[in-house]
Amino acid sequence: MTQAPLPPLVYAGQRFALLTRHGKERVIAPVLEPALGCRIDRVTDYDTDQLGTFTREIPRLGTQTEAARRKARIGMARAGTAFGLASEGSFGPDPFTGMFSWNVEVLLFIDDRLGIEVCGVFQGAGRSDHLRAGEWPEVEAFAREAGFPLQHLVLRPRDENDARVRKGIATWPDLRAAFAWGKTESGNGRVFVEFDLRAHAHPERMENIRRAAEDLVVKLQSACPACGAPGYAALERVPGLPCAACGAPTREPRAQVWGCPRCGRREERDCAPGLTADPGRCDHCNP
Repeated sequence: MTQAPLPPLVYAGQRFALLTRHGKERVIAPVLEPALGCRIDRVTDYDTDQLGTFTREIPRLGTQTEAARRKARIGMARAGTAFGLASEGSFGPDPFTGMFSWNVEVLLFIDDRLGIEVCGVFQGAGRSDHLRAGEWPEVEAFAREAGFPLQHLVLRPRDENDARVRKGIATWPDLRAAFAWGKTESGNGRVFVEFDLRAHAHPERMENIRRAAEDLVVKLQSACPACGAPGYAALERVPGLPCAACGAPTREPRAQVWGCPRCGRREERDCAPGLTADPGRCDHCNP
């Protein structure tokens, strides 16, 4: 099947509102602006911590995408534009072994002119380490291994549930002072140190946001074959790739479902005709 031509610069000269207080425009704007001809307008007059914090004082409501949508709508209302962007990140166990920290970054774009939403996504390794410590050398070693001070830290007295917290620790004197404070306040002589997961404080996460922006650009430069709207992209995977040894369908993807965010067109595309799955992925060969 022939892919529809890329849409023209439908967003040339348009303002995209980006609600952020954590400097995400530094990695988003250099990707989107030259590719789409748009201008990223940073919106800062709203405390995004009200929508949820990584340090757990305020829980995030709804799904990751719903939180991004809420941010985008707030930014659009404040900037007075029909176009909005919002980035939302999450950390959890990796989907393969469940043993390592995994970062999922979503960059949601809303176009009220066309009535569409398009989501750029990147997921990969993203550290969210922590330490319980009673002595400064332990904290110092943890910080050095974390890449401090580029990677900022958060410290609490006692344990991860202590409501007293110092965020955004980004210098050695501040870390020493926070350790002394936390140990004095803890009651058990121990402190809890963890990665600051906010974007401006986590270089690895900022890079992943940039990659989500690249994914968004690819999708916005893909036109629907039916209506020509931007955002025609893969939505889900279809399992069933045949096993190379026995031919039985596996859980590996044999196809993708592509769709349009505007007219609802759907089509199934083979991932790679003639491709087979490793027998190690086959439930029949490896019951």
